Amino acid sequence: MATATVPEVDTKMIPIFVMGKQYEVPETLTIMKALEYSGYQYIRGCGCRGGICGACATVYRKAGDYKIYTGLACQTVVEPEMYLAQIPFYPANEYDFETLDATPESVFKLYPELFRCVACNACTKVCPMDVEVLDYVSALKRGDLEAAAELSFDCIQCGLCASRCMGEMAQYHIAQLARRLYGGKLAPKAEHLEEMCNDIEAGTFDEAMAEVKTFDVDAMKKIYTEREMEPAMSDDEWKPESSFGLA
Repeated sequence: MATATVPEVDTKMIPIFVMGKQYEVPETLTIMKALEYSGYQYIRGCGCRGGICGACATVYRKAGDYKIYTGLACQTVVEPEMYLAQIPFYPANEYDFETLDATPESVFKLYPELFRCVACNACTKVCPMDVEVLDYVSALKRGDLEAAAELSFDCIQCGLCASRCMGEMAQYHIAQLARRLYGGKLAPKAEHLEEMCNDIEAGTFDEAMAEVKTFDVDAMKKIYTEREMEPAMSDDEWKPESSFGLA
């Protein structure tokens, strides 16, 4: 459900076009807020509003400019005479992850269009997160799932790469498969995670959880704000004062 977007007093109004219809909106708004200001409600294509989820991929033109521009609606500020349209998602191929072999051949079979890549690099140029899309595509073509998973780690699944692909690939779906295969079936299992799961099953934290459930909201906020946190610029020498709950 959209929330009201109210412009500041004396904010300059500019014209934009949404699906061909003109609206006057405050010049300080993002595309997403401008659409809501114009009366539209998001039923899809709106997620975190912080440039992370990739749900709001948008294409637009500018008056007198042949170029098709792209961006995230929650991050891109409107400009006069913008012509706006949000792109649909690109379908992914279905597969049963449990039965899928963690091999490059699994990726090749599901996404043979991978080899239609002509290395034009349009995918990398359009990425709002500066992911080296062509690099992970190249890694996949040579069968390196680990490299592809690492190179595509910052992908937000917006689909803008697919919108520019001459080879008709949905690169971000292929990269997601690579990360799933590598992370779920190839990467070494974290020993501390297994230890933590064993502690949970053994009831190590049952008493502490029961106590937390008796706290009111204010007490919970106090615990949260006063919790011990690793410093943002810590080095490998930092250790928590309490090791409770840490494997």
